[in-house]
Amino acid sequence: MLTNNPVIFFGIITLLAVSIHLYLWARLVRSTTRRGKGRAIGALLIFGLGVVGVVGFMVTRTVGVDAWLLAWAGYVWIALMFYLLLSLLVLEIPRAALSLWWRRSKKRTAVAGPTAVTPTAALVATPRAEAPAMTAAEEQPGGPGTPAFPPELDNPGRRLFLARACALAACGAAAGFVGYGMSTAFGDLRTIRVTVPIKGLDPRLSGFRIAAVSDLHFGAFLHRELADRIVTLINREQADMVTILGDLADGTVAEIGHAAEPLRHLRSRQGTFFVTGNHDYSSGADEWVEHVSELGMRPLLNERVEIASGGAAFDLAGVNDLMAPMYDHQGPDFTAALGGRDPARPVVLLAHQPVQVHSAVEHQVDLQLSGHTHGGQTVPFDRLVGLQQPVLAGLAKMGPTSIFVTRGAGFFGPPIRAGIPPEIAIVELQPRP
Repeated sequence: MLTNNPVIFFGIITLLAVSIHLYLWARLVRSTTRRGKGRAIGALLIFGLGVVGVVGFMVTRTVGVDAWLLAWAGYVWIALMFYLLLSLLVLEIPRAALSLWWRRSKKRTAVAGPTAVTPTAALVATPRAEAPAMTAAEEQPGGPGTPAFPPELDNPGRRLFLARACALAACGAAAGFVGYGMSTAFGDLRTIRVTVPIKGLDPRLSGFRIAAVSDLHFGAFLHRELADRIVTLINREQADMVTILGDLADGTVAEIGHAAEPLRHLRSRQGTFFVTGNHDYSSGADEWVEHVSELGMRPLLNERVEIASGGAAFDLAGVNDLMAPMYDHQGPDFTAALGGRDPARPVVLLAHQPVQVHSAVEHQVDLQLSGHTHGGQTVPFDRLVGLQQPVLAGLAKMGPTSIFVTRGAGFFGPPIRAGIPPEIAIVELQPRP
């Protein structure tokens, strides 16, 4: 993939950012101001915000939470930037329609010209006398004192008013969406419940409940308070097992490890299991695997364990994330995790990315639990995430394999979740008739 090359990746990001900011400058500054100091200040403001956004994105992707102030400034502006872009593009439609109506109105007025004389009136007219010279006002189309075009159809002031109205509407819409998205992102966690029929599941395991949480993204925005809320919600459910499905952190253990400390208080009958996500590798996967082990979790790195309860059992397997080889780690190994098992016993697979379900189908996995997508994180950009992953959120069926994708408890990048609140999930297993 081209984006695996950091120079190309950040080059594409910079080019995209420059293009968007040029458009924002054209619509928010050039179209709404006259030449002078105001236009210059507006241009400098757009330029400065663009630099903050690009530098904030690049630095936080490589430095981590040490740049928390820059992360807040950069990512909040990125959120506003995208919603400004979207709002202005939507407003281009009525703006263009009104401009077209104005031009056609001008054309109709010009074609109409002076009031025409009927043929009948010409026949009965008195002998023509030499007419006095017409004044400049009388030469205008429409009669004496009438300008060439009505001022409302050919008025730079009216065009300036339209540009400012569109800019103000776009700014209001963007601020509203971002404010709503931020309140949702830092708001209450929903608890999603889903029942999954499993072929061959022993009836003694009927009602076995798995708490699934993913994408906590401890870092510049999310800290210990999120971990406390997750522990409270999950422990209240008294689940049989807890699974953490990757992307635990955006920062090293030394920087942000303290935020995960409350997770040692997670309680369930079978314990807590962990698989890696792509952000865990960019944050130092070896240290995080060691740290979660110290917190009482069991990492599943291309391996499986037997889960026994009430005299019955099923297999629980976990595979590494697809991005692991980029960071000189072993990638997902389904053969190591699933090979040699008893095919008559059901298996539940923990895999960070939903796209890994294609390999799960080949290995006859009964249920895959995943995260990664954040459910799209914020509308309407969630549709773009759906182009990459086979399942965006919720329960789906892929051949013999069921897959459940949680929307995650945190977020990455802009601190917004407009229309897609954070969640934990309770997955209940039932025998398939």
